[in-house]
Amino acid sequence: MRIGIYGGSFNPVHNGHIHLALTAVKELGLDKLYLVPSKISPHRSSDEYVPEHDRLEMLKLACKVSDALEVSDYELNSERVSYTIYTVEEFRRRFPDAELFLLVGSDMLQIFEKWNRFEDILKECTLAVVSRNKGDIPELEKKADTLRQYGSIIVCHTPPIEISSTEIRKKIAKNQKYSCYLDENVVQYIRLNDLYRK
Repeated sequence: MRIGIYGGSFNPVHNGHIHLALTAVKELGLDKLYLVPSKISPHRSSDEYVPEHDRLEMLKLACKVSDALEVSDYELNSERVSYTIYTVEEFRRRFPDAELFLLVGSDMLQIFEKWNRFEDILKECTLAVVSRNKGDIPELEKKADTLRQYGSIIVCHTPPIEISSTEIRKKIAKNQKYSCYLDENVVQYIRLNDLYRK
């Protein structure tokens, strides 16, 4: 069995996230990909971040596009700091015989050595890196080579959808068009709950 883990704030989840998730399922041959919304640190602005249950519900709505996508509230329910190694260890406990893949964006690969217990993460799972910017594949491969001494790293050659949650939040706050970047059910949820408006 091949299981993927994809963490993020998903604030809100957008088409770029889902495109990346579906591409990873196909490219890596995953049986399931778990999207794991992270806890938000206390010093973050409450204007920027909506309540955890809202991020979780939007993610569930967006993931209905494929049976291969699942949402996990593991980090939201955890009482300790959401270090990725803890999440990886939890999925290793749940799926002791599975091949685990951790999805990260290209920006995360560049600072991966600074992650808590990064060597242990690479012992437990394959790191699957997805490009966030056009033309950055050679740079990613070079960085991946320096880390392969610790474990397996795959660079997924997928054309990125260049949109960020930050840009979407700004558009919502300014009452600009944003629905083309999101699943229609997520758009409806944002409108019904009046999210991201200052």
